[in-house]
Amino acid sequence: MQLEILIEKFKQKDEKAFESLYNMYRESMQGVIYNIVRDSDIAEEVMQDVFIKAWHNSQSYSAEKGRFFTWILNISRNSAIDKIRSKSFKNSKQNLNSDFFVDILESNDSLDNSTDAIGVSKFVSKLAKKCVEVIELLYFKGYTQAEASEALDMPIGTIKTRNRNCIQELRNIVLN
Repeated sequence: MQLEILIEKFKQKDEKAFESLYNMYRESMQGVIYNIVRDSDIAEEVMQDVFIKAWHNSQSYSAEKGRFFTWILNISRNSAIDKIRSKSFKNSKQNLNSDFFVDILESNDSLDNSTDAIGVSKFVSKLAKKCVEVIELLYFKGYTQAEASEALDMPIGTIKTRNRNCIQELRNIVLN
């Protein structure tokens, strides 16, 4: 079935369309979420919440504003960031064992294989190092612009400008 028809049926609350889209995008969205929350159980929970949220807000999707994949990716990313900023998440991570920290140190240094859940690292790797640093922090690690500014020891205005310019450059690479 064509994606446009599937999305239209999804917006009309067709359960089979929901199931098809869920199966198409589940792994990619869970990979993006996992990259932020770093817990597979929580990533699965958030991913399911994302699809329920998308189902309830399906009328807000507009093909004129962007692709469905981008729409659901933004919902996923924002939900994952909301989760790690929640008080319950922070409280649950207060007494972590050392394995959690070893994993962070091994995998959070750069764009790694788990980041490539949606195949974006090949495009990001074509960007300048300064772009990779900003995109990695803001989009793959869930930093706020203020946190990225502090981590990279740059003014927040520079982070905002670099983010805008680098995303535009990434868009040009992907679309060409």
